[in-house]
Amino acid sequence: MNNYHVPILLKQVIKGLNIISKGVYVDMTYGSGGYSRAILNSCKDITVIAFDCDKDAMQNKINDERLYLFHSNYRFFNNFLEYLNISQVDGIVVDLGVSSHQFDTASRGFSFRFDSKLDLRMNAESKITAEDVINKYQEEKLTQIFYNYGEIPFAEKISRAIVNQRNLKKISTTYQLVEILNPFAQKGKEHKFFAKVFQALRIEVNDEINALKEMLIKSLNFLKPKSRMCIVTYHSLEDSIVKNFFRSGNFNGKIEKDIKGNPVQTPFIPVNKKPIIPDENEIKENNRARSAKLRIAEKL
Repeated sequence: MNNYHVPILLKQVIKGLNIISKGVYVDMTYGSGGYSRAILNSCKDITVIAFDCDKDAMQNKINDERLYLFHSNYRFFNNFLEYLNISQVDGIVVDLGVSSHQFDTASRGFSFRFDSKLDLRMNAESKITAEDVINKYQEEKLTQIFYNYGEIPFAEKISRAIVNQRNLKKISTTYQLVEILNPFAQKGKEHKFFAKVFQALRIEVNDEINALKEMLIKSLNFLKPKSRMCIVTYHSLEDSIVKNFFRSGNFNGKIEKDIKGNPVQTPFIPVNKKPIIPDENEIKENNRARSAKLRIAEKL
């Protein structure tokens, strides 16, 4: 497959990992194998364990005996490392974006550019789809999804419109949903608005926030001291979770104190105080890079 996206901030990620000889590295979101390939090319004596919940990504497997590629959600990465008898790793990279392949494959329902089934599953074998969410969730639950995951201030009005329409006819396609959304879209900013709604649905369908938190917590048990973790995020909710976790070891960002009131040692030291963002040239080459933010932290 050749329509997967070029890895965002690739040079910065590879530099941030601080790759060492005989190291073991984990690529949590394999996609087209861009990060994995760059890691493998950086050092001969190295091992990469990679994961992707999209079965299509398995067709992109690099022919290299140093690479282990598994079809799985990264929230379960610990099971596979234990299977390989790997107790510690030297670095982890995570790209939380949707691949160009997923956006550009109409049948997957990731893009409102195509009239297709409301799907939005990263793993096509998962049970719940966006169609299920739109037609079965209660109005209050839909409002929470659009407000929390899409950061849409008038989420309640959208949810009510969806419920009213589905009472008349089942909503099964992307174009049906867009037609319902059209009256709420600001002129000239329709695409941005639709993208927020589809983002919110995708996060819900794939349980992305819980998966991210679960993976981050588990990573603490596998990262060696002085190893690095590089995470590329694409919206403020993800970035906030990663920022807080790197800063404090929890998701609220507050550094805990012991019984004497002294700050408890956090598990990470952020390598970059501010997120690294793509330059104009990278955004020009890949428009989907415009919202990317890279955070790097070192395990203590």
